[in-house]
Amino acid sequence: MKLAHMTMRRALAATAITATAVLIPAIALAVPGGTSAPASTAANASAARCRAGFLTDWIGLPGDGSAGSTAYMLEISNTSGATCTLYGFPGVSALGPGGTELGSPAQRGYRWTELPLTLQPYDTVHVVLDITDVGNFPPSMCDQTTAYALRVYAPGAYNANIVPFTFQACARRGPIFLHVSTTLAGTGIPGVGD
Repeated sequence: MKLAHMTMRRALAATAITATAVLIPAIALAVPGGTSAPASTAANASAARCRAGFLTDWIGLPGDGSAGSTAYMLEISNTSGATCTLYGFPGVSALGPGGTELGSPAQRGYRWTELPLTLQPYDTVHVVLDITDVGNFPPSMCDQTTAYALRVYAPGAYNANIVPFTFQACARRGPIFLHVSTTLAGTGIPGVGD
């Protein structure tokens, strides 16, 4: 009788341990503010396209400067409570005082493959933004000035977000001093994949 009682207690303890081990990962995933996984590269057919109101755009740390330009990580975070999708290139342009558009909009760079990205709430994706040193352009072509912000249209969006950011730009249209990659999964880390 005593042996049967001990065996039963061990079986119940083993069951409790197994149940706890199964629940811990589910609980860890549900904790707000936890580390989120990178945005999925598989499109979720039921998720709507990310709109400007879903997103917060911000400039991360710069990467290395090379060949007369500097690469920055333009981060795009889903700050809504809903899952949404992004696919393709953002529209990016420089803004001067009073929100005046400066020079030509960013040119697309096709070094990376375009993939649909699904962003869960609070996921972040990024774009590599190369800014050319406008001192490389003839003054008569460029008319060098200071930009105070970037206007960023998420891929497929018709409304833009404004990102405060000061850098040297061309006031004249023509010279291309901004270049953007397609939207890439995960937070951009300078020197990794740029």
